[in-house]
Amino acid sequence: MKIAYAFRRCASYPYNGAGLPTDASDRQQFLEKVKDIGFDGIELPAMSLSDAEIETLRTELVGTGVPCVAIRGGGGAAHPRVAAANKQRMEDAVHFAAKIGAGVVNSTVTTPPRAPNDKGTYRGESVSQGSSRHASAEDYKRTASAVSDVASVAADVGVEISIEIHQNSIVDNSWSALHLLELMDAPNVGVNPDLGNIYWTYDIPEESCEDAIVALAPHVNYWHCKSLYRVHIPELETAIYVQAPLPDGEIDYRFAIAALLDVDYDGYLAIEGVRYGDGFHQDGKSVAYVKSVLAELQ
Repeated sequence: MKIAYAFRRCASYPYNGAGLPTDASDRQQFLEKVKDIGFDGIELPAMSLSDAEIETLRTELVGTGVPCVAIRGGGGAAHPRVAAANKQRMEDAVHFAAKIGAGVVNSTVTTPPRAPNDKGTYRGESVSQGSSRHASAEDYKRTASAVSDVASVAADVGVEISIEIHQNSIVDNSWSALHLLELMDAPNVGVNPDLGNIYWTYDIPEESCEDAIVALAPHVNYWHCKSLYRVHIPELETAIYVQAPLPDGEIDYRFAIAALLDVDYDGYLAIEGVRYGDGFHQDGKSVAYVKSVLAELQ
């Protein structure tokens, strides 16, 4: 099992932003630190770059020792207002992945909120807009058809699709992920069992992380990992979730890693970086923890 960096904030002075630094020296400094912490690769969003720019970035990443191993992009097809655009975004991500050398496109199948800023829009509430609880059979059929079409394109260029379990999505728990897979005949489509997303979708988690990872383990082809503290406020039907390094949160990643090893998973465990504070320190703590667990279990 290899470790990738799904960073969500890049704070390497003087740069502070969500993506890679545009200045070459700042970018090199960031990538060298990522490698020094112990990451084997990096996850990036799909970007609008020329072929020459993609090749330059690919060379830079490989040369630093943190090649791009996954691209994120796409979206849900259940809602007709966004279905066509999201399908195109997923296909664009596939072509970008092939050019930069990434083997996986990670995509959610989220839907736009029915009532923005209303209940169920955010994490940790008693309802979740666009969830599997409210999805129809047709929602799954439309989504399966769109993902299957893109998967065919991806197969031609040697790329896999990983459907991320996510809030405000018809794939937000183990049952819904397995149901979508059953509707597709696409061997290059798997699941990203982001346990953090399952944990903080509702104020009371819909299923345990242990049950979810055991059910999904045979179908995993990419894996986002983050952990959280949960502060439940039952009077408000709300829970507040605070992200923490993997060894310090409430998700048992020793159990989860063991479940993946049991099915001989040899893909990437992608640590989803913290959004606040010293990311190098906190994410480095997560890397060290994962490596120690892997060494013990193997």
